[in-house]
Amino acid sequence: MSIKNLSIILAMAAMLTTLAACALEETGDPQAEPEPAESTAPAEAEKPEPEPETDPVQVPEAGLQKLDQGEDVKMLQRALNEIGYSIPENGMYDEITTWAVTDFQLQQENLAALGVFNEETRTAMESVFSAGEAVEAGAGLPQDVPASGEGDDTRMLMNPYDQLALVNKQQALPANYTPQDMVVPDIAFPFTEDLPKKQMRATAAAALEELFAAAEEAGLDLFAQSGYRSYDRQDYLFASYSEQHGEKAANKFSARPGESEHQTGLTMDVTSPEVNFQLTTDFAKTDEGKWLTDHAADFGFIIRYPKGSEDITGYQYEPWHLRYVGEKAAQAIAEEGITLEEYLGEVE
Repeated sequence: MSIKNLSIILAMAAMLTTLAACALEETGDPQAEPEPAESTAPAEAEKPEPEPETDPVQVPEAGLQKLDQGEDVKMLQRALNEIGYSIPENGMYDEITTWAVTDFQLQQENLAALGVFNEETRTAMESVFSAGEAVEAGAGLPQDVPASGEGDDTRMLMNPYDQLALVNKQQALPANYTPQDMVVPDIAFPFTEDLPKKQMRATAAAALEELFAAAEEAGLDLFAQSGYRSYDRQDYLFASYSEQHGEKAANKFSARPGESEHQTGLTMDVTSPEVNFQLTTDFAKTDEGKWLTDHAADFGFIIRYPKGSEDITGYQYEPWHLRYVGEKAAQAIAEEGITLEEYLGEVE
């Protein structure tokens, strides 16, 4: 072989080697380990943002009732929702909040159901919280209310237990409502018979005992004449008065059944020997009547049917008719010289 031919062969071999190397760079070595793909994960996993902390549910201090407003009321509403209720947390002690408090009270032992958030109710609610318990909303006081009462324009009260329940010709008590915490206050009566009209609800009875004790210290002779009156008893009395005077006239001084405050157990008619133990407007002229006008509110009572407010209350002036509403409401009503209807915003 000539030197020229050998040179050509070596050149062609070098060219083939170069082409094979280029092809290997493009396709890769099938026996080589593949390089790991570049990781897109961060070097350290990001931690989720912590949930914002919420304030623990607390039971507010006692001393709240219907018409109150503010953060303490909102705290109470939140506490009620935490144990089983579903009411607006609007900071207004409205009808629905009063209902929830009353319903809770009715489900506890030895707790007065007045719809007022007092110290006893606070203690009971804290006990429910500490035990991790809940209540069944409506088990004590269902929210379904009959459509109407005796009169065509009368509606039934949702909460007859309410200390501030407005009972009048527009709002009536259910026929089957009977207070469960009735007692006979330790005060003077002008009769000795053990009659239902001696009774009052326990909270009102205790307040009336204090009122009578203060009147006695002032040298006055107060006597209790008529307290609790059942629906059936009121039905009998109103029918009798209507027969004697006509229904329209009778309804100026006597209530139709269901529309009498006496059925609430929060009312007591009082009198004195000076008017021969009668229920008469002359009682207002006695020392006892004058003292009551000035001091009834100090014990949580109001003169329910004041003079000059007949168009609002629907009844004649009755200086003997005491209604328990609690000291807070009684003081406000007395200071402003208004009726319970006006205090509760039920007058247009």
